[in-house]
Amino acid sequence: MPQSPEATLPASLELGVIGNGSVAALIDSHARVVWCCLPRFDDDASFCALLSPITEGGDWSIELEDFDHAEQYYLQNTAVLVTRLFSRHGDAVEIIDFAPRHRSNGRFYHPVMLARRVSPISGSPRIRVRLRPLCDYGARAAPTTSGSNHIRYLLSSVVQRLTSDVATPLIERGLAFGLDRPAHFIFGPDETLSESPTVFFHLMLERTLEYWREWVRYLSVPYEWQDAVIRAAITLKLCQYEATGAIVAALTTSIPESAGTARNWDYRYCWLRDAAFTVRALNRLGATRTMEEYIRYVFNLIAAQPDPETGDAEIGPVFGITFERELTERQVLSLAGYRGMGPVRVGNDAWRQRQNDVYGSVVLASAQLFFDRRLEHRGDKLTFQRLERMGALALRTAEQPDAGLWEFRGRAAVHTYSAAMCWAACDRLAHIATELGLDDRARYWHEEAVQLHARIEARAWNGELGHFVDAYDGEHLDASLLLLADIGFVEPMDPRFIATVDAIGAALGRGEYLFRYIAPDDFGAPETSFNICTFWYIEALAATGRKDRARAMFEHMLKKRTALGLLSEDLAPDSGEHWGNYPQTYSLVGLIQAAMRLSRRWEDAL
Repeated sequence: MPQSPEATLPASLELGVIGNGSVAALIDSHARVVWCCLPRFDDDASFCALLSPITEGGDWSIELEDFDHAEQYYLQNTAVLVTRLFSRHGDAVEIIDFAPRHRSNGRFYHPVMLARRVSPISGSPRIRVRLRPLCDYGARAAPTTSGSNHIRYLLSSVVQRLTSDVATPLIERGLAFGLDRPAHFIFGPDETLSESPTVFFHLMLERTLEYWREWVRYLSVPYEWQDAVIRAAITLKLCQYEATGAIVAALTTSIPESAGTARNWDYRYCWLRDAAFTVRALNRLGATRTMEEYIRYVFNLIAAQPDPETGDAEIGPVFGITFERELTERQVLSLAGYRGMGPVRVGNDAWRQRQNDVYGSVVLASAQLFFDRRLEHRGDKLTFQRLERMGALALRTAEQPDAGLWEFRGRAAVHTYSAAMCWAACDRLAHIATELGLDDRARYWHEEAVQLHARIEARAWNGELGHFVDAYDGEHLDASLLLLADIGFVEPMDPRFIATVDAIGAALGRGEYLFRYIAPDDFGAPETSFNICTFWYIEALAATGRKDRARAMFEHMLKKRTALGLLSEDLAPDSGEHWGNYPQTYSLVGLIQAAMRLSRRWEDAL
């Protein structure tokens, strides 16, 4: 018999991701689409099997009769996923999954579309195709209508059409059939294809492969760990919503940070900080178009805010991918949660918080616009004036209490990292003004940066403990202090920074992993390590002269990636199991940055 749907419920985050800048889908190791929001990243989860819907379905499976095992991989340097299913009797099929993306008529073609092909590769396989999208986050099945060669699915926010060269009743009824030739499935806009599914699939596959291989070809990858860096870079690219330039923190909601915890949040939105980290990582690889699109998104946000001189202009830390400011959080009862671990949340109340580091994040992400001579549209005086609004807000809020980088919901403080990022905004604005020949503005921002730097040093250094602390006049540590050298606030070999790195390793380290903090917060003490913090620690070790230890930790982290080379937000130190939303841009950024710092140089290796 074909495998049952229950047999393929994800027991871990061994999931591939496909996408094209308009849509993204997670596919498990048996080629089952278990997560996809339509028609955009933060909309209703039409495919929601990952979070255990109360209504049967929420998936798109291709089931092989008498299934035995599977293998899965990406076609090299692409976002095209290949899964092979094998039966106990030697039958086998190959499934290719992708979302079309290529250049057409001077623009990018990236429809809300998933394309699949299943081909026999040995024996006489029999398969069953089950396409069962749901509505309203798993509350009910999607109504359908059908024609001779297509099925229309009336989803919550969009109507999608499946066009196939498989007889419609076989799909509608989930009937098993012998596969003696390739079968093609195009799940996209409710429009008639101009070609047959076979011709359309082959054309889209060829052009999509060409697009991704060309994109990868121009990445400035390090000599070592190229495959890991390329896969991370492609995945980061899949997390940008191209219509606006927004970059989501992850493609999922409510995958908990550890088993049975209520620490589960909706990450399908654009945190200005997280997105800025993504931009800086891709910039280092030469993928500057992501930066240009993100800055366009940010400037649209800024334009919608009052001027800081005339009104309340503070900018929140997180927005919807089409500029939504209010992301009211609610629980969804129609989804039981990842492995039944609820609650499932839609929306994120972090939008209500003050997180003062966002101003520095925006300026740092934008700075390369003014210095990179490869760019067709470099930053100019008008662009600088827009960024000065961020500087004004940084000065105003630098030493005011906020929720901090870790978004504490029950307490506020003047966090060292937030204040240091406000300093970084002023410092970079001084450099940009100098580049533009705006001497008066350069002097102004330089003087403000110097004065703010002195105040932060006086309050964030704890002489009695001998290291920097997480908040003004505090006594605790958190991993964000590892970034003080990265942003230029201190020199890497400054004894104070070295002492802080050592103190963080001793207090927050758990074997080869690092926690972001260990002091109990609103939800108790954290139970899992935070992947980007481990990578920050690796970079800090390298920056302070301990490169061998850093390389050993980095190699260990590479081994903890999923089989397809991806990372979630957290890892359990004891088991190495992945937890938290997936794929996590933070974690992949950390991988890229650490690889770039640790790799041997091309000229030394060849």
